Amino acid sequence: MIINESKNKRIVIKIGSSSLTSRLGDISRHKLERLVDEVVKLKDDGHEVLLVSSGAVAAGYRRLGCLNRPTSLAEKQAAASIGQGLLMESYSERFISHGYTASQILITRSDFSDRDRYHNARNTINVLLDRGIIPIVNENDTVTVERLKFGDNDTLSAKVAGLVDADQLIILSDIDGLYTDDPRKNPDAKLLTKVSEITPEIEESAGEPGSAVGTGGMRSKIDAVKIAMASGISSFLGNATSPNIILKAVIGKARGTYFVPGKNEFNLDTKRQWIAFHSGPEGEIVVSNKAKQSIDELKSLYPTGIRYVSGHFKKGSVVRIKDLDGNEVGLGVSNYSSKQLIKIKGISRDELADVGPEEAINNKDLVCHTRLAVPIH
Repeated sequence: MIINESKNKRIVIKIGSSSLTSRLGDISRHKLERLVDEVVKLKDDGHEVLLVSSGAVAAGYRRLGCLNRPTSLAEKQAAASIGQGLLMESYSERFISHGYTASQILITRSDFSDRDRYHNARNTINVLLDRGIIPIVNENDTVTVERLKFGDNDTLSAKVAGLVDADQLIILSDIDGLYTDDPRKNPDAKLLTKVSEITPEIEESAGEPGSAVGTGGMRSKIDAVKIAMASGISSFLGNATSPNIILKAVIGKARGTYFVPGKNEFNLDTKRQWIAFHSGPEGEIVVSNKAKQSIDELKSLYPTGIRYVSGHFKKGSVVRIKDLDGNEVGLGVSNYSSKQLIKIKGISRDELADVGPEEAINNKDLVCHTRLAVPIH
């Protein structure tokens, strides 16, 4: 298939466990090679491609001696330590046969929550993509503790897409796309081919995991798409078994669901993505109703609008912003420490002349919940 695209794209492709493994739980070389061959065609056409690949646990648990996919954390991590090598070996061999080099990137949530490591990961991946390498990303299941997990590779793929400023996120699964209801239970369920807004009805229709070897269900895919849409990235959800699914998805001709973000000022830039989806808030600020309205209008937060400060944090820390009723308004990077904010809360801008910046949180360092309608943290 020839891809007639006027603009070369940076594409993140998430490949689920069920898209790579056989019924026995081992890696299906046929499935893997078919998907790799499609990626190669994208590379030949000049596109940059990054894979977020599941399959390490599924590939390794039988070699560990387990008859079924393990449920304990220790066994999952042990299986991943075996399977990750098998998975990368299979990918590398196939890409090398086509003249391309693949690289392995194992990542944890803490790599994203630390801003320096976040930028280091971004810079490393950009170097690889610029030099024609195909990065293959997976969560470092062998060492990640439960509280620091991304949860599933759907979420990871959306966050990686934002990290590298991708043009498109393609999520491959064992279902054709997003339906109005579960098609396995309701024969009248209809496939949604284009979605520009994730409505409460869509979220309600999201079902449970549909695969014995995967961890993510439709709900995790919806959450991933919401992150991508908030970052201004187009997404596609389709069935990995469909012929030329990746190639067709890139040119908008695949069977599945296309998610198109709105072209507006509320799409998150890289800095706001980090604040919204990766940072670890270290304190809380409660603001007045007037200040809340200003934040809803994407304006800066000034000390005069702050009523209460809780937690211990330094200047430059990310804090949660709440209204007087305890509802979370957003997140932002504080220009002051908690001790400083306690001293200056409620005072006017004129009184800050000899203290520091006018803004407690600049609007460029602010993420507003109500404007994004997307789950953060």
